Amino acid sequence: MSTEICSILERQARIFNVQKYSLYDGPGIRTLIFFKGCPLRCRWCSNPEGLERKYQVMYMEDSCIHCGNCSPVCPVNIHFFANQDVKPARTYYEPTKHTINRSIDCVGCRKCEAICPKKALSIAGTDLKISDVLEIIQQDALFYLSSGGGVTLGGGEVTAQPEFATNLLMECQRMGINTAIETCGYAKLDTLLMIAQFTDLFLYDLKHIDSDRHYELTGVRNERILDNLTELIHRGFNVKIRMPLIRGMNDSKDTICRTMEFLQPFNSCKNFQGIDLLPYHKLGINKYKQLDMSYTITEDLSFKAEELDEIARIIGGYELQASIIRH
Repeated sequence: MSTEICSILERQARIFNVQKYSLYDGPGIRTLIFFKGCPLRCRWCSNPEGLERKYQVMYMEDSCIHCGNCSPVCPVNIHFFANQDVKPARTYYEPTKHTINRSIDCVGCRKCEAICPKKALSIAGTDLKISDVLEIIQQDALFYLSSGGGVTLGGGEVTAQPEFATNLLMECQRMGINTAIETCGYAKLDTLLMIAQFTDLFLYDLKHIDSDRHYELTGVRNERILDNLTELIHRGFNVKIRMPLIRGMNDSKDTICRTMEFLQPFNSCKNFQGIDLLPYHKLGINKYKQLDMSYTITEDLSFKAEELDEIARIIGGYELQASIIRH
C-alpha cells in the first residue's frame, strides 16, 4: 500500500452515528454515516447532536439514579451534584440532583459514559479514521450488491468536514460501492465540486424557496443553496431534491408552486432525479432534552395522508416526479 493511501486512510472525522440497513436515503440498502457540524439551525431538526462539531454529553435524567460516580472521573468537571444537608446520623454528603455544566466543553474521554450504571450518559461524537469507517461499511457489502445500495454520508452536514468526506467517497468508489451524500447545499461551490467527483447521487435539501423565510426557519439565506443546486445539475451530477414539509412553515400552495417553478426547468436534465417529500415527524425530540436544548415547535405539525397526496398532486401538475417518504 502506498504512503499516500496510508495517509488518506489515517485521516479522521468526528462522527455521531452510523445507521445500517437504511431504505430511505438513496437506492437499495444503505449504510448512513452521520457527520458532526452544521451551518444551519432548522427549527425542526431531528439530529440536534449533529449541529455542533464538538463532543456533547447527552443525559437521560429519567434513567439517572444520582449515584455521583460520573463526577470524580470527569477530567474537566462537567458533572455537578447538589449536596443534601448533613443529617445527624451521617458523616458524609449524599449526592442529589445531577446537572451538566454546558459551559465546559466535553473532551470526549467517555469515562462518565463507561461508569454510569444506568446508561443515563452518552457522548455524542467519535473521532474515526477512514479505515475505521471503511471497515464498518464493508461489513454489509453483500447487501449493497444484492440491492443496488451503498453508502450515504449525512449529518449534521457532510460538507463541514469535506476532506474526509471526499477521501471516504473516493475509497468507496474504488471498491465499487455506490455513494451518495445528503446536503443542505450551504457550502462553497468548490467544496461541493470536490466532493462531487466521487458522489453518485446528491440528496439535496430545499427547505424554502423564499430567502427571507428560509432565514427565519434555518438561520441562513438560500441564495447560495439555490446557486449551488443549479451548478450541480448543469454540470451533470445526479441530484434528487429533498423537501421537508412543515405545516404552516413551507407547505402553502404558493410556496409549493414557487418551488416547482424553480425546479421545472431541470426536468429536461437526465441527471435530475425528482423530489422526495419528507413530512414533519417528532423523531429526535427527546434528544433536545438530553442536550438541555429547547425544541421550539410545540404544536403537532404532522400531515394527514390526504394532505400529502394533495401536495404530490400539485407537484405532478408541473410534470415533476415526487415520492413521499413515510417513516
